[in-house]
Amino acid sequence: MTDESLYTRRRMLGLAGTAAAVGLAGCAGTQADTEDESPATDEHHEGDGHSETGGHDDTEEGHDDDESGHGDHSHGHEDGEVGEPTATAEVKMLTQDGSYHFDPHVTRVEVGGTVTFHNESGSHSATAYHPDNDQPQLVPDGAASWDSGILSEEGATLEHTFETEGVYHYYCSPHETMGMIGSVIVGEPEAHGQPALEEPPEGKPESVRKKISELNEMCNEALGHEH
Repeated sequence: MTDESLYTRRRMLGLAGTAAAVGLAGCAGTQADTEDESPATDEHHEGDGHSETGGHDDTEEGHDDDESGHGDHSHGHEDGEVGEPTATAEVKMLTQDGSYHFDPHVTRVEVGGTVTFHNESGSHSATAYHPDNDQPQLVPDGAASWDSGILSEEGATLEHTFETEGVYHYYCSPHETMGMIGSVIVGEPEAHGQPALEEPPEGKPESVRKKISELNEMCNEALGHEH
């Protein structure tokens, strides 16, 4: 073999070795690229999961908004001004949302005027704080007593005519301790000397004394006598 032929053979072997090295490098690079793509794919799924979680948070926030929108179930009633004496008046007896009350709490009629106690719901009475009913006297001296007895039928009524000027407190016998107490002002009485407007009876429960004190304030205000 000549020197020239030997040189040519060595050159071809060198080129073949170089090509093989390049091919191996290419395979290694392809495998590395494939491995690098896998974490990227995982991260993409994690990102989707986070997005779903974020969507759930939005739903919860929306639910909170709904709850806050319906959260105010507060209930109450307010008495208006007592006003001037009238010939007749009506007082409703109510059971409402677990509470018991007369509406209005304080009513006012002329001397000789009539109040109709009207049972709208529940079972109630309209009973004077009077010794005839085995109660402390919270009506004017010499005033007649009254007691409707328990009215259970819806629409049942009791009428009582008030002949004596003054302030009268009355109560519902089943619900007195729950604050179902009311007042009738008859005519234009002087606030001083009214038994009803004295300190609440000592022998009564605190809930009753508190309600009577509130009524006394309302009656004093209606009569222009404020402490």
